[in-house]
Amino acid sequence: MEPPGPGAGEALSLELSDHARALLSGEAGTAMQLAMRLVVKAADIMGAEQLIPISFAHLDACFYTGQAHVDFVRFLVENGAALSVETWTNNGVVSLADPSLRPRAEDPEMVDGAAELMHLYEQLGTRPTWTCAPYQLAGGPSFGDHIAVGESNAVSYYNSVVGARTNKYGDYLDVACALTGLAPDAGLHRDDQRQAALHIDCRGLPECWRREDIFAHLIGHHAGRLSGRRVPVISGLAADQPKHALKAISSAAASSGGVELWHGAGVTPEAPELSAVFGGGETHHVSAADLSRAHRDLSTGADGPLDAVALGTPHFALTEFAELVRLLDGRKVKPGIPVLVSTSRGVRELARAKGWVTILEQAGIEVPVDICTYHSPRVRGLKGRVMTNAAKWAYYAPGMLGIEVAFGSLKECVESAIRGEVWRDPALWTNAA
Repeated sequence: MEPPGPGAGEALSLELSDHARALLSGEAGTAMQLAMRLVVKAADIMGAEQLIPISFAHLDACFYTGQAHVDFVRFLVENGAALSVETWTNNGVVSLADPSLRPRAEDPEMVDGAAELMHLYEQLGTRPTWTCAPYQLAGGPSFGDHIAVGESNAVSYYNSVVGARTNKYGDYLDVACALTGLAPDAGLHRDDQRQAALHIDCRGLPECWRREDIFAHLIGHHAGRLSGRRVPVISGLAADQPKHALKAISSAAASSGGVELWHGAGVTPEAPELSAVFGGGETHHVSAADLSRAHRDLSTGADGPLDAVALGTPHFALTEFAELVRLLDGRKVKPGIPVLVSTSRGVRELARAKGWVTILEQAGIEVPVDICTYHSPRVRGLKGRVMTNAAKWAYYAPGMLGIEVAFGSLKECVESAIRGEVWRDPALWTNAA
């Protein structure tokens, strides 16, 4: 791989520090020159007049989708590229901790390439977190920090719930920002781009329903459908909404609509009240019928005998493990029903220390790390009718894996896994009405 040609004119309208100009001229080598050129080109496309320093990056480019990913990072490693900021990794296609999760025989090129890619990013100096939910780990960014993030749900969560600032940086540009420590001063890095263009009002729904775990996934999916790429503000969320519920909203809205920032009035840090982020305009009042439609959107097959259960998209939080153990209440899943709960290595170790991983394994539940389970090639055991409580998993899995999805609450997933067929909570929609 060779860096692009000189193209010095690209930088003429952009304010650059002496350090950035040195990188652009190749003084730190061809790999760092390539990274700087990518950032400068992005700034040109985005209309940025300057670059801003970042303090953190979370890379999506470590998720293998072809040989070009391997060639890119190998070029960086072999040509002395050095990260400028703390840099963490998204999950991979394969699990380095348990390679058997995705059998090599199903797609040797994909499995081998994905493992090589992950090892190369470790050589580059990243912190190998291998999670799509890095915000669940200690040591990440804080309110107001400028960062560069590629994974869609993490972009949405960091912007919305943490109050850090990032655009969605696509593959290679996320790495370039991490190497240079710079990002274009444009988009959601700027105050004026972080105001809400749409108000989604949930206050007309019963409070007991708004506290159901399924509500966060459904309102996130609905908000994404309404918003597209606009910034919405949601009112009516409980002030003590758990962080895993805010994760669910972030993930679902990013999947169904490409939402990179949303506000929760009285909940998220930039929206202590509605007027702080919304000056008036379009308002949508959410009804039970809206959420029922969202539920139908996410359930692609009829209820019936169950083939598997997939939880942990985005990766399961420690609080979700606590609730899962409580709902199991010492019971076991039906033999022959694979139940997978994806999480990060860090969270799994915390859950293991509490004895929860042992309880789950004794109940017949696997706790894989490093991966997401809706991506092809399929993880062992996922076929036929699969139940999930995650809107993002339900949104992507039918197209990725060719399976039917039964979408439900965590309680419904647990009871269904134990019974071996899809079970519906009769109280759930009664409460919604």
